Amino acid sequence: MTTIKEIARLSGVSRGTVDRVLNNREGVSEETAARVKAIAKQLGYKPNKAGMALAAQKKKYLIGIIVFSRKNPFFDKVIEGFTERAEELAFFGCEVTVKRVAYHPEAQLSAIEACVEEGVQGLIITPYNDSKVCKKLNSLIDNGIPVITVNSDAENVRRIAYVGSDYYNSGSAAGALMQLMTHDKVNIGIILGDRNILCHSQREAGFRERLAEDGRFNIVCCEENYDDDLKSFEIVSNMLNNHPEINGLYFTAAGVYGGCRAIQERAIGRDIRVITHDDVPTTIDMLDKGIITATICQEPEWQGARSLEIMFNYLSSQEPIDIRSYYYAQLNIKIRETK
Repeated sequence: MTTIKEIARLSGVSRGTVDRVLNNREGVSEETAARVKAIAKQLGYKPNKAGMALAAQKKKYLIGIIVFSRKNPFFDKVIEGFTERAEELAFFGCEVTVKRVAYHPEAQLSAIEACVEEGVQGLIITPYNDSKVCKKLNSLIDNGIPVITVNSDAENVRRIAYVGSDYYNSGSAAGALMQLMTHDKVNIGIILGDRNILCHSQREAGFRERLAEDGRFNIVCCEENYDDDLKSFEIVSNMLNNHPEINGLYFTAAGVYGGCRAIQERAIGRDIRVITHDDVPTTIDMLDKGIITATICQEPEWQGARSLEIMFNYLSSQEPIDIRSYYYAQLNIKIRETK
């Protein structure tokens, strides 16, 4: 039977490189990968599933996953991605422990500590961009527990990879949509999730920068809703009451349903362009009703699956592998006619 060792000898590379090629992992040049695959095919190589299962039994990999709470249904889809990939990787000894926590640094610190106590060997987290959280994550890294950030990043954390949207570009795309879908003077209210969530503040920055040099646009107010629908209803209601000139709204994160309910009740007969993100069921419902003009999606299932795959490959590799710092999701724009 052809072995990885034999393929490595004939290819002139290490066994670890052959393993990465045969398992479609990152970190190998296209030329080397093509050579290894050609030799494996010539030799009639077939993976030894029994041996892989035996190896998996010898070593287990427990990976901690921390994302935000059930107040934000977007993360339901991210969890689906984790779950589906975890089922595939269970054969190779991969297990996950998932925690959903509130938008608060202390909640994240408590969840991180719980993961450590459970004995995780790697941590995937949607981090709160707080100095205490960043310090804790770097402490884990210093103690041999690698970290991947998913959906949102954190400043000055030495994580091995970030998997998610390019949020500045996402905000810029929202600005471009607002330009395309409006005419004459536009007065805009921004509904921000939480400025301590880096992806929210980056979206706001990209949106503002896109519109900064276009004299048609005036941003009259910006408020945080902490991804809460009740808070969002209150904020948008006040915006519409206090600024009757508003004819554009931009939601950087969740709380969209509550905000749209306020539009339905407080802006009857007003022509307001609304740009949001993601395609959770309540957002699609408001898109159907014509309240939302367009929504920008970011492959949540892929984010969960890809980040778990990268972490497992990193932990299970027999030698160092190259890690790309950023893995960006594709942006997909939906309007009522194309959802």
